[in-house]
Amino acid sequence: MQYITDTEKSLDQGEINRAIEAAFADHGNGLVQMPPKVYVTLPAGDFRTMPAYLPSLAIAGVKIVNVHPDNPAHGLPTVMALTIILDLATGQPTAVINATKLTDLRTGAAGAIACKYLSPEKTITLGVVGTGRQAEAQVLATAEEVSLEKILVWSRNPAHADAFAKKLGGRFDCLSVAIEKACDADVIVTTTPSRSPIVRSEWVHEGTHINAIGADAPGKEELDPALLRRARVFVDDPRQAVHSGEINVPISRNLFREDEIAGTLGEVVTLKKKRNHSDEITIFDSTGLAIQDLAIAKLAMLHGRKTELVFP
Repeated sequence: MQYITDTEKSLDQGEINRAIEAAFADHGNGLVQMPPKVYVTLPAGDFRTMPAYLPSLAIAGVKIVNVHPDNPAHGLPTVMALTIILDLATGQPTAVINATKLTDLRTGAAGAIACKYLSPEKTITLGVVGTGRQAEAQVLATAEEVSLEKILVWSRNPAHADAFAKKLGGRFDCLSVAIEKACDADVIVTTTPSRSPIVRSEWVHEGTHINAIGADAPGKEELDPALLRRARVFVDDPRQAVHSGEINVPISRNLFREDEIAGTLGEVVTLKKKRNHSDEITIFDSTGLAIQDLAIAKLAMLHGRKTELVFP
């Protein structure tokens, strides 16, 4: 069995995007096994278990991932993860992978693929709401699929927005702005842990695409429910989205219905569903899929640094 680490610098973002796109295509064609993730609530956060089997890559396994919002104050990432890969014939563990940075990368890739298919334009102004590690991952992955003419970034802490803009300023035209301005964009990505709406419907113009990334657990919510009523909402997986995605709170309050989901990103990638017209508002509700973790694990197993572990 191998322990695999130090993968971030050895992986190409374009290759990651293509791997995640292929995994969503398999999902859209019904070619995967993937039960919904299981949540365990802890005093200061939660952890989730995410099993799957991806036959096209001949890979199966499970990721264990935590979300602890107060971790940065203790010098730790909000999200940390470990993926275990199993041999298909025997079930023997074949790899244990440090998936903390891989989780950032594969989530960024999902937003990028949604943008590729659902953005009405290929040269865009990108509005970024939130400035954590996932915000940067979304920007870098999205830049592989569309041309970023300008990035408008907002954070509750203006100093964080300024630092984010400065960090990315060498590569992009990136400005720290008010949240209303960040929402006046062709594509908006939200990456906050908010438990109440922070993006108002009246700030979003027709034709906008939104990647709603932050709401990934019950009770989380970043978007004004009125915005869902104006939009066509696509999800990564309906069972997970209803339980813990952007739509989970509006559904619990009878402000949105499960049967109003327009489709899955897998169906969009396989061209079964699409944006209907350029003035339509579209939303991708991302909860994170175990097949994404298997797809990027396959790349990590090919390119990462390995240490042999004895098992059993």
